[in-house]
Amino acid sequence: MLHPTEPIERADAARNRRKILDAASHIVATKGVEALSMEEVAQSAGVGVGTLYRRFGDRAGLAYALLDEKERELQAAFMSGPPPLGPGAPPLERIRAFLHALHDRVEAQPTLLMVAEMNSAHARYGGAYGVHHAHLAALVAEARPGSDASYLADALLAPLSASMITYQRQRGMSPERIGAGLDEVLDGFTSDA
Repeated sequence: MLHPTEPIERADAARNRRKILDAASHIVATKGVEALSMEEVAQSAGVGVGTLYRRFGDRAGLAYALLDEKERELQAAFMSGPPPLGPGAPPLERIRAFLHALHDRVEAQPTLLMVAEMNSAHARYGGAYGVHHAHLAALVAEARPGSDASYLADALLAPLSASMITYQRQRGMSPERIGAGLDEVLDGFTSDA
């Protein structure tokens, strides 16, 4: 989703970007995210390592680029897709659908999300988090007028960090158990709404 101020990508730059992302995806799929290095991606894509650093900044930037496609799909679904995730359902139903869709998103790419989230002390709260937070805060404000919607949005998003879900999975929790726990949190949130 280009913003009006974003330049249109040149054809050769788009080809290089695709080669880089394909190489990085292949490395993650075959060797795991731990093997994702700027040097190996550059070599595999047939571009200079400087090109990667200029284009993506660092390993976390490359991880964000790999995550971008799935994130755009999620955003399209909650902004304009069918209810209950998209518009048209009551706010509490949309909150539940959104948090479960976000849980599914984290389950699909947990280690890649961890690389992106752990790049710096506040890396988790940049990029997509801001969009998720704004969407959820608007739904919370609609569902619970007068509440501190911004704080509640942060509180509802906190259990869905990749690091938390990965930690829970390492402790033996299944995705179904995590989803059921999320429902219990939401039941508490909605009990007096």
